[in-house]
Amino acid sequence: MKDESIDKLMNIMERKYLYAGLLAPLVGLSGVTLAVIIHSSWFSFQNNAISDLGRLGLEKNYILNMSLILAGILGVFFAYGLLKESESILKKLGACVFAAGLVSLILIGVFPEGTPPHNNVSLGFFLLTGFGILIIGIDALMKVETRKFGIFTVLDFLIVWILALWAIRVFKGVAIPELIGVLGIVFWTYALIFWRKFGIPSSSRIIL
Repeated sequence: MKDESIDKLMNIMERKYLYAGLLAPLVGLSGVTLAVIIHSSWFSFQNNAISDLGRLGLEKNYILNMSLILAGILGVFFAYGLLKESESILKKLGACVFAAGLVSLILIGVFPEGTPPHNNVSLGFFLLTGFGILIIGIDALMKVETRKFGIFTVLDFLIVWILALWAIRVFKGVAIPELIGVLGIVFWTYALIFWRKFGIPSSSRIIL
């Protein structure tokens, strides 16, 4: 009976990290979508940055900024669950770098466009989350049971970077490259959760 109670508690703990990972992208993307709708009279994905929707002094800039802060908090919580279940040093490193990127997402909302730290924390979000994902993918490549997910992760990283760099050259604004980067992170996060729930034996799970 005692063992069953411990197992039940552990399942509850696992689910809270899982739900945080599921909710974080929904919260962030919902905030971006709502901000785009509100400011559709002037905002253009081709000519603007997503951060323009939360810039200092803009009416209702809190819609974007608060959604990024909340999404970042949920993302850090999810990354903490990832770190807790990481066994190898490389995987722990990847989880920490990924978490640092999500802290940067929080800081994007705290320091909106028009404040001195904004450009640095925005760049930090994309670089840290991206390379955190890549490190986790490299760790997954080293194990037979997670190699397929590792291949998927590395491909996701490379494709996102290639598309983002192409978009930077083509478009005047950076909203489209930013969106490509964000969708790559979201796609990987949901793939990881799916893989954790359905694709990996319990003895070899990547997270949670």
